[in-house]
Amino acid sequence: MAHATFTQTGEQVQSCKLISGHSIPAVGLGTWRAGSQASNAVFTAIVEAGYRHIDTAWEYGVQAEVGQALKAAMHAGIERRDLFVTSKLWCTELEPGRVRSALSKTLQELQLDYLDLYLIHWPFRLKDGPSRPPKATDILEFDMEGVWREMEKLVKEGLVRDIGVCNFTLKKLNKLLGFAQTMPSVCQMEMHPGWKNDKMLEACKKNGIHVTAYSPLGSSEGGRDLIHDPVVGSIARKLNKSPGQVLVKWALKRGTSVIPKSSNPERIKENIQVFGWDMPDEDFHALCSIPDQGRVLDGEELFVNKEEGPFRSVTELWDNEI
Repeated sequence: MAHATFTQTGEQVQSCKLISGHSIPAVGLGTWRAGSQASNAVFTAIVEAGYRHIDTAWEYGVQAEVGQALKAAMHAGIERRDLFVTSKLWCTELEPGRVRSALSKTLQELQLDYLDLYLIHWPFRLKDGPSRPPKATDILEFDMEGVWREMEKLVKEGLVRDIGVCNFTLKKLNKLLGFAQTMPSVCQMEMHPGWKNDKMLEACKKNGIHVTAYSPLGSSEGGRDLIHDPVVGSIARKLNKSPGQVLVKWALKRGTSVIPKSSNPERIKENIQVFGWDMPDEDFHALCSIPDQGRVLDGEELFVNKEEGPFRSVTELWDNEI
């Protein structure tokens, strides 16, 4: 049984129950674009700030650094059973015969015997060394059922405790649910007041699938910097909290877990100090009413080729659910 953990300021970190019976800590550290800061960020998050949930992926190119930090944290007295580590199966490995070897590489880099959660990163199979944007021949047929069967085997063998998906549409989720013998425990997707993604959230709740929100603070590079949004700023001042804390709390209030990313030690500590206070309903609803809904991370650079296809637009890529 996992121990209760606390933030630097003494707040108990909450967890969410998964359909498998396991628990996922409600706030984790994202490591996308962490680069050379990944090891320091992960160690600070675990040992100094009280995080127990670390989210990474093979495609991020930082798993070795994350692994070093996990090892250092365990040397500092943190027990493996108290950590929740997520990684993701990249698009070039979305072929039944490559799933196991991809996981083996990930476990080796992370210096772990098992993963708590393994996600399909994107539901599109790419050939090795694809262009950006991809050529039509770079996108291959994705045997979703075959890949899922291999992931189910990893659960049975104890190499992975839970499996799930990332960046799925309702259409693709329903396809998966039609043949899954082991249900996806988690669906991870972009979610923040600028892209509430309500339909997917409701579909997941209906099917007992937990949702983890990524990019909860929006993205300054993607043109949706919610940290400086006037509504967020106003609520932050009223509650005497940071804009980041307000956005993380909004995500928690919707029943999702959340993985804000930062390499700044003070921001890392700040982003998990969200459990000892509440957000009034009027403030929650104000955030839910932010206009101009739209994805920031739409996958266009990775998967859309406007001339050659097979996906000629972002709308097509997302099964017209955008």
